[in-house]
Amino acid sequence: MQEGTNQLEKVQTIFRILEGKAEADLLMKNLNILDVHGETVYEGSLLIYDKRIIALNPDESMIQVKEVFDGQGLYAIPGLIDAHIHFESQLAHPTALAEAMVPNGTTTIFAECLDLLSAAKEDGIKAAAELFEGYEKLPYRLFAFAPGKKTDPKVTKAVLDMKPVIGLGELDHFKYSKGDMEDFQKLAWARENGGFIDGHWGVTALSDMMLNYLPAVGVSNNHDVWNEDDIEKSIRYGFPTQIKFGVGSSEVIKNLLRAIVDRKFPTDNFMLCTDNISVERLLKMGHMDWIISYCAEMGINPIKAIKMASFNTAKSFHMDHEIGSLTPGRYADIVLTDSLSNINPIYVFKDGELIAKDKKLLKNADNDYSGMCTKAVRGLEDLTPEQLDIEPLEISEDGTQAKVYLFDVYGRGHANFFQEIWVPYKDGVAIPEYEGVSYSRLSVIQRYANGTRHVVNGLFKGVYVDHGAVGTTWPAPTPYFVVIGQNSEEMCYCAKEVDKYSGACIVTDNLENKSVMPLEIYGVMANMTVDELTSSSYAIDTALEEMGNHNEGEPVVNKLLSLFISLHRFRFMEE
Repeated sequence: MQEGTNQLEKVQTIFRILEGKAEADLLMKNLNILDVHGETVYEGSLLIYDKRIIALNPDESMIQVKEVFDGQGLYAIPGLIDAHIHFESQLAHPTALAEAMVPNGTTTIFAECLDLLSAAKEDGIKAAAELFEGYEKLPYRLFAFAPGKKTDPKVTKAVLDMKPVIGLGELDHFKYSKGDMEDFQKLAWARENGGFIDGHWGVTALSDMMLNYLPAVGVSNNHDVWNEDDIEKSIRYGFPTQIKFGVGSSEVIKNLLRAIVDRKFPTDNFMLCTDNISVERLLKMGHMDWIISYCAEMGINPIKAIKMASFNTAKSFHMDHEIGSLTPGRYADIVLTDSLSNINPIYVFKDGELIAKDKKLLKNADNDYSGMCTKAVRGLEDLTPEQLDIEPLEISEDGTQAKVYLFDVYGRGHANFFQEIWVPYKDGVAIPEYEGVSYSRLSVIQRYANGTRHVVNGLFKGVYVDHGAVGTTWPAPTPYFVVIGQNSEEMCYCAKEVDKYSGACIVTDNLENKSVMPLEIYGVMANMTVDELTSSSYAIDTALEEMGNHNEGEPVVNKLLSLFISLHRFRFMEE
C-alpha cells in the first residue's frame, strides 16, 4: 500500500488533477524520456504529484501545477539502483555516504549491514536500531538485509522485523554447505517473513548439490561471479545475477562484461552493483553512472546497461511497480543526463524533489551517529615483535630457501588471494623477495588472545613500504589486525597504536605516528563528513607515499580493510 492514510482522497485528487481541476506538484517538460519497457526514447513531459509520476505527456493547456521544470532536452532516466552494497562498511556513515553517492544519480540501494552488527557483538540489535534511525530522511531509498552471517541468530531474528529490512543477507558458505542449524533457522525466519535472501559464493566453487539447494530454499540472487563459468552457472540455475564493480579488479570486470557480450547472454538476467566501494572512488569516478558508462564502453547496449542499474534490479526485488521506470504510479526518482552512453547526472530528483545538481548534493538528512562511537578495549599489551617474525612453512633441503605465504589484494579474485612461494633464506631469516621483486611483510594478528595468540605472517603484494608500517583492525566476526611493514619492531608498535582505538588505520615510522584515521563507530565507520573522511584517507596515502608506496585504485585504508573478507573466507582468522 502506498504511504499515507487517506487513499480515497488521494485517488480522487489524482483524478481531479488529470481533469485540470486540482494542482499537481511538478511538471518536468522538454525531456527525452527513456522507456525501459520498450527500450526507446521519446520526447515528452512528466507530471508529478505526492512523490510519484501520475502522467506522461499531460495536456499542458488544461493542467494546473505548482512548479514547472525545464529539462532542456536532456535525457530522463530512472533513478539508479545499486543492487548490493555493504553500505555500513565503506567507512562513511549513511549521511556521509549520501554526500558522495547521490550526486552520481543513485537514488536506491539494497544494502548489507552485517559487518557493523557483527562488530557490535551483544549490542547488535541496538546498533541496528541506531543505524536505521532516520533512514526515511536519507536522500536515497534504503532497503536493508538482516545479517546472514557473523552474528548471533537472535540479532538476525530481531533485525528481520525492523524497517527498512526486506530479507536475509548473505550466508557463510562454510556453514550453510555443512547443514548448519543456525543457517537453517535464519533461512526459515526469512521464508516465514516472505523476505528476500542474498546469495554469496563464487558458483563455480559450489557443488552441484549446493547449486540446487540455494535457489530451492529461496536464495533470491547471486552477486559473487568472477568469471564466465560463474555467469553461465548463475543464470542457468535461475539466479538474478549481480555484476559487481566495487571490489573486482579492472581485468575481472572486463572479463565478465566480455562474456556477457560475446556469449550474447540476455541482459535481463543481470543487475549491476558495487558490493564494496570507497567514498574516494565515488567522488572521483562515480557510482552506478560510471558503471553504466563502462558497460556501454565494453559493448553492452546503453539502454540495456541502464536497465541493469534500474528496472532489472527493481523487478528482481518485486519493486518494479514502485521504482525502476518512468511510468505512472512509480516514485519520481529521475536522473537527467546529456548522454545515455556516458551518464552525466546533471540533475537528480528523488520523490519529485531536486536533491542534487552538477554533482553536488542539495539536501541531506541531519542524522547524528555520534552516539554509536565506541571506546577501545585493548588486547595487544603482551604482543612482542618476535611474534611477527616470518616462520617458514617449510625450508628447502639445502637451507637456502623458505616457503612462505604471499597475500594479494581482494579485488583480483579469491583464486589469487594467497599462494605459497619460495623465497631466499639466509641466517635464519626469510628474505621478502620473489621472482626479483621486493615485497612488504604482512602480519594478521588476533586482537584478543585466549591462551596462545593466533598470528599469521607472510608477504603482501598490494602495499609496499621501504620503512615504517601501516596497520588497521576489523572487529567482525572476530577482532583481528593486519599490519604491513619491513621490521617486526615497527610493525608491533604500529599494531599497538591501532589497539588504542575501537577501530583505526595508522601509519607509523621510527616508532612515531605519522597519520591516524579513527574508525570509532563500532570500529568500522568514521564519524566524519565526506570532506573530513577523504582528507584523512589522503593523509594515510601521502604518509605511505613518503615511505615508498605508490598507490593505485582504492585508498590504502580500503585495500587493507577488504583483506579481512578473504582472510575470513580462507580461514586465516580463527573464530
